[in-house]
Amino acid sequence: MKPLKEVIIYTDGACSGNPGPGGWAAILLYGGHRKELSGAVAVTTNQRMELTAALEALKALKEPCRVKLYSDSAYLVNAFQEGWIKRWQENGWRTAKKEPVENQDLWQELLRVASQHQVEWVKVTGHSDNEENNRCDVLARAAISKLLKEEKAT
Repeated sequence: MKPLKEVIIYTDGACSGNPGPGGWAAILLYGGHRKELSGAVAVTTNQRMELTAALEALKALKEPCRVKLYSDSAYLVNAFQEGWIKRWQENGWRTAKKEPVENQDLWQELLRVASQHQVEWVKVTGHSDNEENNRCDVLARAAISKLLKEEKAT
């Protein structure tokens, strides 16, 4: 069995208002290759954009990979690192307070896609000195701006 390719991914989500127009972005790094992805949604939340960024990045991989995924979203990273997602599943997608887990659709899709890879979830400090995380923030905000311009034009 050949070794898995090692891919580094940076992700970020942004929202103008919460809820409001939102954007997501991801940077995929493999060897000397770099791929930047981004998109926007007219009405969403910051949490949904953080999850969407990770989901779209993992969906862009063409084969199973060993992934180190960096995010400034404690919501995203802690769900995996702290075992929240496992407890949610065990509790029928209910929180410790017995309430339905928010963004369940995205969590379930993210679990499905992530299971095809070996993913290490890494928390980074947002809006600090992490160049790639900052670039993702710029891309996500640019996606919102583009969406708003397109909406004005129609």
